[in-house]
Amino acid sequence: MKPAVLTRRADFLAANRGLRVSRPGFVLLARPNEGAGLRFGITVTKRIGNAVVRNRMKRRFRALLRDVLPLHGMADTDHVLIGREGGVERDFALLHDELLAALGRAKDGKGDPPRKGPRKPKGGPKR
Repeated sequence: MKPAVLTRRADFLAANRGLRVSRPGFVLLARPNEGAGLRFGITVTKRIGNAVVRNRMKRRFRALLRDVLPLHGMADTDHVLIGREGGVERDFALLHDELLAALGRAKDGKGDPPRKGPRKPKGGPKR
């Protein structure tokens, strides 16, 4: 079964309320989706690099998810990969192993502790 792609912002926000598993190259979010099937999404922020770097990371994540999710993904679950700094330079085989480990932890319900409160904005006060 081919996984579907998340496109709506609401789906990404819902996944953010689910289980979070951190790895050096990425963060995996997993959340049941009430029978919508196996779905995935990818997020890479501007903090990672310019458009070329972000697009390269997204292409690598798409290839990784196409390989791993059909066999090891959780049914009726949204999977979101959030790129981390250094993830674009990591070896593809290493990312593959990290994703398998992260999916195993998610299946066991062993997520990382929730994030601390909202981060402070980078800029100064707005006028």
